[in-house]
Amino acid sequence: MNKFLLFLFCIIISITSNAQFNRYVVKFKNKNTNPYSLNNPIQYLTQRALDRRSRYNLSIDSIDLPVTPRYIDSIRLAGNVTILNVSKWLNQVSIQTTDALALAKINSFSFVSTTQPIASRIAVTPVNKILSTALTDIDISHFTSKQTTADVYDYGLSNGQVKIHQGQFLHNHGFRGEGMQLAVIDAGFYHYNTLVTFDSIRSNNQILGTWDFVANEVSVSEDDSHGMHCLSTIAANMPGVFVGTAPKTSFYLFRSEDVGSEYPIEEHNFALAAERADSLGVDVCSTSLGYSTFDNPIFDYTYNDMNGNTTISARAADIAAKKGMLLVLAAGNEGNNSWHYIITPADADSVLAIAAVDTLGNVASFSSYGPSSDGQIKPAVAAVGRNAVVANSFTGFPSYGSGTSYACPNMAGITTCLWQAFPEANNMQIINALETSASNFNTPNDRIGYGIPDAKKAFVQLQKYFSTNNASFNQCKVLIDLSIKTDNTMSIGIERKFPTDLDYSLITTMQNNGDYSMHQFSYTDDLTGTNFGTVSYRYKMTIGSDTTFYIDSAVVNYSNNCTIIIPTNNSISITPNPVSNFLNINIERISESKIDIIIYNAAGQKVYATNYTQEPGSTTKLIDMYTYGRAVYFVSVFIDGKKEITKKILRQ
Repeated sequence: MNKFLLFLFCIIISITSNAQFNRYVVKFKNKNTNPYSLNNPIQYLTQRALDRRSRYNLSIDSIDLPVTPRYIDSIRLAGNVTILNVSKWLNQVSIQTTDALALAKINSFSFVSTTQPIASRIAVTPVNKILSTALTDIDISHFTSKQTTADVYDYGLSNGQVKIHQGQFLHNHGFRGEGMQLAVIDAGFYHYNTLVTFDSIRSNNQILGTWDFVANEVSVSEDDSHGMHCLSTIAANMPGVFVGTAPKTSFYLFRSEDVGSEYPIEEHNFALAAERADSLGVDVCSTSLGYSTFDNPIFDYTYNDMNGNTTISARAADIAAKKGMLLVLAAGNEGNNSWHYIITPADADSVLAIAAVDTLGNVASFSSYGPSSDGQIKPAVAAVGRNAVVANSFTGFPSYGSGTSYACPNMAGITTCLWQAFPEANNMQIINALETSASNFNTPNDRIGYGIPDAKKAFVQLQKYFSTNNASFNQCKVLIDLSIKTDNTMSIGIERKFPTDLDYSLITTMQNNGDYSMHQFSYTDDLTGTNFGTVSYRYKMTIGSDTTFYIDSAVVNYSNNCTIIIPTNNSISITPNPVSNFLNINIERISESKIDIIIYNAAGQKVYATNYTQEPGSTTKLIDMYTYGRAVYFVSVFIDGKKEITKKILRQ
């Protein structure tokens, strides 16, 4: 008992000496006696969040579990204490109190790890890391814009900041953010609910929800305008005047920043916003906030802390990435200041940190330098943040603003549209595609990292990555199977070259009339009468009038004296089962037959279909099952319109 009183006395003395603090973070040792279970995650994650984990094979772990409720209750009842916010990822709560006895009691709890001050009562020297400058109004009374190309949008004044990334390529092919969810985490979204800039996302119900983690309320429209400016670079849809980089995306708007002060509690709020986004199933987070120094210098970071693993916000950002979200973060405006380097959470390991350039690609002098203190290439890429077009706070019409604040959401919109096209890619694959497509990829530097991403190049890279092909020789015929994502504006050409040919020749062009999705293409090349013994193929994809590229190639060796062997019996075999990658359907026919192959999922929905005419002999059809989810499927084979077999298979 005496030891406890001595401990209590020491705690009170310590707290009294730090009486300028009134907000603290209480960290817990564990999540013991938790009523929530890893086996029933629907209690704390939405179905959309669970679907993302399933799609990318991400496990649900203790980080996902809510904080143990009885721990929170004990903190609340310890004295004159107000619970501000709770972070399950960091297993901590932020509280407000000036009750020294309550703090001493909290520190005595066996489940409490530490209690640390996180904000002062009064700002010592006001500092703020809103990463933008004042706006410059644009007189658009005499501005005219004519859409002179086939672009689906007339971008008006934002033409340069979209097209520097070939963003129009994505938009023209139907990737404008539909079906995607993006959370903007910022300092407030002043008048987003009335400004003309956002009439499109309002009327189409693209604003899914809001929350203010500073004031703990729903409304975010009366606070600072910085988040509204950032949102406008993505969501604006004012044809001929101002169009954003992902105008069809759905949004969550979260306020985490208190512009009246600068304390680490705002990093804690950022973690809460990222958690909320994850639990809702959000795809992309855009955050134009950053931290290095604070109103009270005892909280200040050093450059050595910019290692991706130290700060509150960087640790939260990396957890978000592990949960499958893609975080796009502003690198900072410290290029001309004494700090010089990137600020947190842009230093996090698994995020896309964005530098600022102008529409000509010139680096903005204010844009923070890399690398991170642990040597990561930072910033990762660059987007327009110098004289960027953003919405005016009062009229909603375009203004010019500068800061990595605006480069960040510009890039977040491009990222969202690219991911819409390739939902089978995980967050790190999308980041890699953007980095490898960028202008400076082979010689990254400490100003713009890998450079300015090219969305068209990134799209082509992902097309190649997710396509599969197989060419096999069977009885004087080469059987070519391709699996690739296409729509009715895209075609596949197969080119062939014999050893005596000087160049390839186009032998067929294939196209589907459906929407953009994975499609199977088959072609049989009859080599009867040729005696070369080897033949080369390559597969050329044409996307409208935009671009043409080769997906892959193949070389087939065959017998100079091939003869067709006619089987003595008709047979069908479907192997292997279970299947991980290619499903082999071997069909032997003693006479010419019309073949139909259809695959259904367990709900009876058709997921694959092909038909062809088979001459007498043996043919093996390879179907890439890897593109389908792990589940049970039913494969049916029809011969001349009659069902011959239906086999249940497991995609493992």
